Amino acid sequence: MNIKFLIYTLLATISLTSITAQTKIIAHRGYWEVDGSTQNSISSLQNAQKFGVYGSEFDVWLTSDNVPIVYHDAEIEGKKIEDTPYLQLKDFRLKNGERLPTLEEYLLQGKKDKKTQLILDLKPHSSKEKEDRAVAAIVKMVEKVGMKKQTDYISQSLNICKELVRLSPKANVSYCRGDMSPKELNSLKITGIDYPVGVLKKNSSWIDEAKKLKMTVTIFIVNSETDMKEMIDAGVNYVTTDKLILAKELTGKK
Repeated sequence: MNIKFLIYTLLATISLTSITAQTKIIAHRGYWEVDGSTQNSISSLQNAQKFGVYGSEFDVWLTSDNVPIVYHDAEIEGKKIEDTPYLQLKDFRLKNGERLPTLEEYLLQGKKDKKTQLILDLKPHSSKEKEDRAVAAIVKMVEKVGMKKQTDYISQSLNICKELVRLSPKANVSYCRGDMSPKELNSLKITGIDYPVGVLKKNSSWIDEAKKLKMTVTIFIVNSETDMKEMIDAGVNYVTTDKLILAKELTGKK
């Protein structure tokens, strides 16, 4: 009985370790919950790099004159980013006083630490034409800076994901809207799902479906301990979170 119990315990431990080892941490808009930082800033990326997580996610828009900038919202001080030239936005200051970063500046900081993967979230624009221009601009910039291997892509726009696959066929591209199965996305050569935790609770079979198709599974934005534990136990590849200390404690690693 004791031998059987020991064998069972050992197998359970190995299984749990295997599951935990699969789950890595992505900092949501960088590691910004520290003094002097803010979301989508160069300092938030630097903090994520120092903290030692797998990746750092950030948001990108394209200005009317084709300059990709790092920012979450569609507008800055009432100006719609996609309809505004960069010169009218370049002096905007983030909440911590930092200047609005361009994608090139962000990528250059990312290049300083090859251990931290950059997760580029290209926001849905108002038309296919603008989205296509945005994809072309960011792919060109990523190639220019020499960050192709260190940059993964995500988007809530299916058109953007399809364009990313077309222009950068070897890149990791994940769809975020949560309204398509892994099988449907796999047929489009999209390599991962990056879905809200609620979506995968309702469609738990999608986790195994994605794995069988050799697609990655990322959950966002997971800040509660209960949800984080549930998703780690389910064996997701990545957890995107603002609570990096909690995530590191639960995964036992980065």
